[in-house]
Amino acid sequence: MLLINQILNHRTWRYSLSPQKKGYMKIIFRLLLILIASTISLNLFAKEVNVYSYRQPILIDPFFEEFTKSTGIKVNVLHAKKGLLERVLAEGEDTPADLVLTVDIARLNQFVEKDILQPINSDILQMNIPNHLRDSNNKWFALSKRARIVAISKERVKKNSIKRIEDLSDIKWKGKICTRPGSHDYNRSLLASIIAANGEAIAEEWAAGIVANLARKPEGNDRAQAKAIYEGVCDIAVMNTYYFGKMKFNEKNPEQKDWANSIELVFTNQEDRGNHINVAGGGVIKYSKNKDNAIALLEFLTQPKAQVLYSSINYEYPVNPDMQLTDELKSWGEFKEDKLPVEKLAELAPVAQKIIDRVGW
Repeated sequence: MLLINQILNHRTWRYSLSPQKKGYMKIIFRLLLILIASTISLNLFAKEVNVYSYRQPILIDPFFEEFTKSTGIKVNVLHAKKGLLERVLAEGEDTPADLVLTVDIARLNQFVEKDILQPINSDILQMNIPNHLRDSNNKWFALSKRARIVAISKERVKKNSIKRIEDLSDIKWKGKICTRPGSHDYNRSLLASIIAANGEAIAEEWAAGIVANLARKPEGNDRAQAKAIYEGVCDIAVMNTYYFGKMKFNEKNPEQKDWANSIELVFTNQEDRGNHINVAGGGVIKYSKNKDNAIALLEFLTQPKAQVLYSSINYEYPVNPDMQLTDELKSWGEFKEDKLPVEKLAELAPVAQKIIDRVGW
């Protein structure tokens, strides 16, 4: 009110407005101030965060429910299988998105390359996530890990006959291996890890050896490879660990339990660099209107309650080094992981794709 009186008592207004018009102007100014104050209040105290997620609702929604219970912050989610990067680019500064969640370093890196994510300075994230599992500029953070392992037939392959991922190119496995297409993000990242460890030439020899040893043309997803082993199409496959858990406890499609029961998991390279891993993770959109809430959600996803959910619901490995494995994950075997910075996989992905194209994987 003091501000309104000062404005209306200024000499410009004092002689030009009648008392009645001054009254109207006071009402108008008062309403404007209320509107401005309400807008500021909504922006400062918004209790929501908008997430664009490539992760399936059944896998990620329980995390959001726990976050809301713990903080009172509502999570609005847009789920999609593809197109979220293009959507954010089209929306630009007007995007409602605060946070993006996705799987595989290749997809995370796409958001970095398009300058969509902003660097986040969080002591909690830096404490809970090891260096090799986050962007060197803190633009994305891994929230869970998956190991890409070798699955073998319990009946037809001796476990100790494969110790390194490089062993799969041995001619003795000719006609024994099934994989999904080499150009899939998971296999491209695996090949990138082999390039990092052995150089491009040896990695290409390995990829060519894989192609020579295939039992069939690459097809299907990771579960399809386990099914192929069960059906005797092949004896060896490459797959992500969490698919094993999803098949083993699949009540909706119980035949997948038989697929899981027919295979044994082999964690490779335990005597040298460790088993290749990939990640699921997220980053804060640089146009975020609810940045603090987005950071709070990221931090929550690295805390014990959420990390347990990643293991128990998704059968993924925790990124937080203080977390113990669930009994189920322990039963698969504890393993040494490759500590190669995950962002290196994205850097080498184009080289890996050229090799995949050349060898026809």
